[in-house]
Amino acid sequence: MNGEILIYALLPSLIAAFMLPLFKNNPNLRDGITVIATIITFLFVAFLVLPPILDGEKISLTLFKFAEGITFTLRLDAFGMFFALITSSLWVVTNIYAIGYMRSLKEHSQTRFFFYFTISIFAALGIAFSGNLLTLFIFYEILSIVTYPLVIHERDAKSMRSGTEYLIYLIGGSFLLQLVAILLIYGISGTLEFTHGGFINMGSPILLTVIFIFLMYGYTKAALFPLHRWLPTAMVAPTPVSALLHAVAVVVAGVFCVMRTVFDVFGPNLMHALNLDIILGVAASITILISIIIAMMQDNLKLRIAYSTVNQLSIMMLGVAMANYHGILGGILHIASHSFAKITLFFVAGAIFVVAGKKLISKMDGIGKKMPLTMIAFFVGSIGMAGIPPTLSLISKLNIGLGIIESGYLIFLIVILISSLLDLVVFLPIVFKAFFKKFPEENVNIREMDYPLVVIPLIITALFTVLLFINPTVFFELAKIVAENLK
Repeated sequence: MNGEILIYALLPSLIAAFMLPLFKNNPNLRDGITVIATIITFLFVAFLVLPPILDGEKISLTLFKFAEGITFTLRLDAFGMFFALITSSLWVVTNIYAIGYMRSLKEHSQTRFFFYFTISIFAALGIAFSGNLLTLFIFYEILSIVTYPLVIHERDAKSMRSGTEYLIYLIGGSFLLQLVAILLIYGISGTLEFTHGGFINMGSPILLTVIFIFLMYGYTKAALFPLHRWLPTAMVAPTPVSALLHAVAVVVAGVFCVMRTVFDVFGPNLMHALNLDIILGVAASITILISIIIAMMQDNLKLRIAYSTVNQLSIMMLGVAMANYHGILGGILHIASHSFAKITLFFVAGAIFVVAGKKLISKMDGIGKKMPLTMIAFFVGSIGMAGIPPTLSLISKLNIGLGIIESGYLIFLIVILISSLLDLVVFLPIVFKAFFKKFPEENVNIREMDYPLVVIPLIITALFTVLLFINPTVFFELAKIVAENLK
C-alpha cells in the first residue's frame, strides 16, 4: 500500500485542531468538528490501514533524509497498528466524554482545551507510525508538549506545580537519557531504523547495557519507579485528560516505546545475551509491587486509579521483558485489556464527580444505588485490572504467566500473582461501599442519566472490556504477528 495513507490518517486531527479557534463562539460546531475528526481518523485506521497489516504487509514512507542513516520516516507494522487501533478507537468515546464532562461542569477555556486535546491524537498516532528512533523521539516530544496545557488546565498554583513536574520528568528525562542513548546508538550502528529482531550488532556489553537502561528510563511516560511520580501528580487535570494520559495515549506511548526498544532495537537474542531481560524484569517488578501498595492507601479515587496504572504498565513490560513468544504476546495484549478497562475506571471517577460532586472514596457510600450503571461499569473495570473473566486481561495475564514460566524466572510469576490479588483489594471495597452502604440523605435527587454524554461512553467501554474477552480476534492477531516474527 502507498505510504501516503499514513499522512492521510494523521491529517484529520491536525486540521481539526487548527480549525477549532475559528468556532470559539459556536461550541456545538466546534465540538462537532472534534467528533468528526476522531471518527474519520478511526475509519482511516480501521478500514484502510488495518487490512493490509493483517495480511502481513508493512507500510513505509520516508519524508526527509538528514544524513546517512538519519531519516524522518513513517512506517507501520503490526505492533504500530496495535497501538494505532487502540488510540483511534478509544479517542472517539473519550472525545464525546470530554464534551459531556466539560459542558456539565461549565469548564473555562474549552476551545483551548479541545485544541490541545485534539492535536494529541496526531502526536500519539505519529508515535505509532514512527519508523526509527529519531521520528519516534520527535513525536514523543510533541505529545509531551501538547499535553502539558491539558495538565495545567485549571491554571491554579497546584496545577502549575504539577505541570512543572510533568515537564521536568517527561521533557527532562527524554533529553537527558533518551536523546543521549539515540546518539550513542547512531555512533555505534550508523543507523536508527527499526528492524525486527533488533539492529544493534556491535558495542561492548557495558555500553549496550547503559544504552538500554537510558532508553528504558528515558521513555519516562512508561512510569517505571522511581520516575513514576509525574503520573499521579498529573491527576490535577480534568478527568478526560486523566483518561487521555492513562488509557488512550501518553502512558501507553511510553510502554510502546520501551517495547519498540526490546523488539526492534535490541531484539530478544541480545536481550537474553546481555541479561537485559532480567534488568527490565526487576525494574518492572519493583514498580508493580510499590505502586499497588501505594494505590491501596489512596482515598482520592483518581489517585488510586492512577497508581493502579503505574502497576499495570509494568505488568505489560514484565511480560515483554521475558523476550519469548508468550511473554511478548501477553505483554502486547495487556495494552488493550488495560486500556479499555482503565479508561472505564477513569470515566467512572469523572462521572461520580460530575453527577454527585464526590472525589473521595470515603464519601462514596451507597453511590451505586443512585448511579447503578456507572458503578456496574466500575466493577467491570475493576475485574479487568485483576485478570478475572470475562475480561481480556485474563488472556493477557495468562500469556504473561506462561512467558515467565518459559523463561524460568518464577519469582516474577509470584509478583504477578500478588499484584492481581492486591488489585481486588484496591478496587472491590469501593464496589462494596457503593452498593451495600447507605447513601447520605442530602443527595437523594442525583440521577446519572441526566448526564448522558458522561455516562454512555463508560457503558460502551465497559461493554468492550467484556466483548474483547469474548472475541479478541483483531488485537490477538496483531499481537500474534509481532510475537511470531520475533521467535
